[in-house]
Amino acid sequence: MIGRPRSPRPSGGTTRTRHTLLGTLAGVAALLATGVTAAPASAAPEAGTMAPSARSSALDFWTPQRMRAATPLDILSVDRSDVRASAPRKGKATVVAPSAPGSDAGPLAIPHGGGPWSGGGAVTKTAGRVFFTYQGRTASCSGNAVTSANKSTVITAGHCVKMQGAWHTNWVFVPGYHDGQRPYGTWAASKTLSTPQWTASEDINYDIGAAVVAPLDGKRLTDVVGGQGLAFNTGYSKAMYSFGFPAAAPYDGEKFIYCSGTTFRDFLLSSDHGLTCNMTGGSSGGPWFTQFDEATGTGLQSSVNSFKYNFLPNAMYGPYFGADAQNLYQSAQSS
Repeated sequence: MIGRPRSPRPSGGTTRTRHTLLGTLAGVAALLATGVTAAPASAAPEAGTMAPSARSSALDFWTPQRMRAATPLDILSVDRSDVRASAPRKGKATVVAPSAPGSDAGPLAIPHGGGPWSGGGAVTKTAGRVFFTYQGRTASCSGNAVTSANKSTVITAGHCVKMQGAWHTNWVFVPGYHDGQRPYGTWAASKTLSTPQWTASEDINYDIGAAVVAPLDGKRLTDVVGGQGLAFNTGYSKAMYSFGFPAAAPYDGEKFIYCSGTTFRDFLLSSDHGLTCNMTGGSSGGPWFTQFDEATGTGLQSSVNSFKYNFLPNAMYGPYFGADAQNLYQSAQSS
């Protein structure tokens, strides 16, 4: 988000501190304010790498108790005093087809401002919770498995892999998480990546992250849970579905929540998609889909949950998947 990221706070907290460009936290807004420029658009995304010993430690670290106690990484918040970030680069419209198998799901109403997803389908396997260590604390976000050459790529938000200058550690992905259950296992990241613009200056228009997860029990991620498709450079004002695992009040991180509706282009400070949605902290990084089929639970991932304006609490914003998002995906799937 454009404003300074807030530190994670316990789920259920009610105090909402306003952070602006001139606040005291170090991070994205400070870099924007001091004129730090983004890395060249053609540069390869920087990555955080995890040695095999670190991956093994992460799997041991994330006990059920620690997962329940993890604090949701807040949805980034933006105030009126924040500056406009750079507009995302556009490119040729490109679609990657889903590899997730279809399954039955009952039709649900669109639009929807936030509630439990009861339709089933492939999305209940490809989407999941993300857990990591941030500034010495345990924290959570959301993510989604996508079709990829390495069958091991997860898409999430940039601030769910790196924030305030540091890559998160003990990073794992739990697809299909619900009610404390891990039906498809816990997958440790071998590498986390973000766009050059997020890596360099935490530019809100590029708040997109990816992880390459190591095999589990000799199997690769999308061989187990399937992979959603992706869409890049396909425009604005689309019917979209947003999913995530919000863990801040009134949610608790144990349920899979969705919002749906026709998106609008942010007319204030970013070039993001906007959607009426009441999801809270912990949903960051959850997928947004165009061409989402309720009957199969499959779609084309076109954004992620990223930020909210302090003065528009019922609207969620997600970055436009343009040329740099596509480059990030290519870098991840070729890792």
